[in-house]
Amino acid sequence: MTTPSTRTDVVIRTYGPGEVEPLIDVLADIWADAHPELVDNPGAEALGLSVPALRRQITGHLKHNGFTLVLAYAGGTPVGFGYGFPCSADYWFGPDLIDQVPEAARTERLMGLCELAVRPPWQSQGIGRRLHHHLLQSVAPKWVSLLALPSNQRGQDLYSRLGYAYAGAYRNTADGPEFDLLLLHVDTEATA
Repeated sequence: MTTPSTRTDVVIRTYGPGEVEPLIDVLADIWADAHPELVDNPGAEALGLSVPALRRQITGHLKHNGFTLVLAYAGGTPVGFGYGFPCSADYWFGPDLIDQVPEAARTERLMGLCELAVRPPWQSQGIGRRLHHHLLQSVAPKWVSLLALPSNQRGQDLYSRLGYAYAGAYRNTADGPEFDLLLLHVDTEATA
């Protein structure tokens, strides 16, 4: 069995929208492994935090120009993924938050980072950071924004190490869960 400490065999592959459909089951399985607290939670589906919701989300996002998926393989086994796409500030931030983000984040190339998940045995091995780096290289944004549950401490820690800053509280729907909207100004020299 391959151990998480064997990182030399981790390969990151990039996929465009036309290549994602056959990978959705794999992505859902990784997401479920990375979020066990949500998998058997009866209220998670209603909040849009479930495997079926993830499948719908990915399928809906495939229509966006520039959609990019990165998938990490260790010894040929998928262990993590991330995806995002370039989007407008109006689309990503919505009317309640658009005035709270820096003007440059509203006018320069923005990427919405929709998911970044790594299976637990492979977490804290630099794979999330590598997936993030590959997405930035592929999409080439000046700004990146994402939504993170305040209770997801591992995710919050990773995003903090990557340089994200809190930009405000965000809800997809009036009765939906509250997320932290995080924002990163991309250092283009660091992603080269």
